[in-house]
Amino acid sequence: MQLSEYFILIFFLVLGAGVAGGAILVGWLLGPKSKVTKNKLAPYECGMQSVGNARIQFKVGYYLFALLFLIFDIEALFLFPVLVSFKSIVGGETVLSPAIVAVDLIVFLAILVCGLAYAWKKGVLKWE
Repeated sequence: MQLSEYFILIFFLVLGAGVAGGAILVGWLLGPKSKVTKNKLAPYECGMQSVGNARIQFKVGYYLFALLFLIFDIEALFLFPVLVSFKSIVGGETVLSPAIVAVDLIVFLAILVCGLAYAWKKGVLKWE
């Protein structure tokens, strides 16, 4: 491979970096300048005065909430292609055995149910 074959790739990488850098530079030059004050650095949430440190108090809750999002996001990503091709799998039109697909789905859903049970046990699903 010669360098000339990578010219278009290098061109678009430089162009993308230039557009991103230009946008940041224009925003910095034309954007409003403001002084950093104590009030601007204070945490703000829902118009109420903050009490305590949210990073310490709710660390487990936020972590588990993000974990739940990932669990169900990955579930949708995995289940959608399987369910779209379910008719062809059951009909034997693919190299996949229906029994293998069923076992895979059962194991996958069992792992998801364990994750959901863990979150439920930790109280992440409670509305307070």
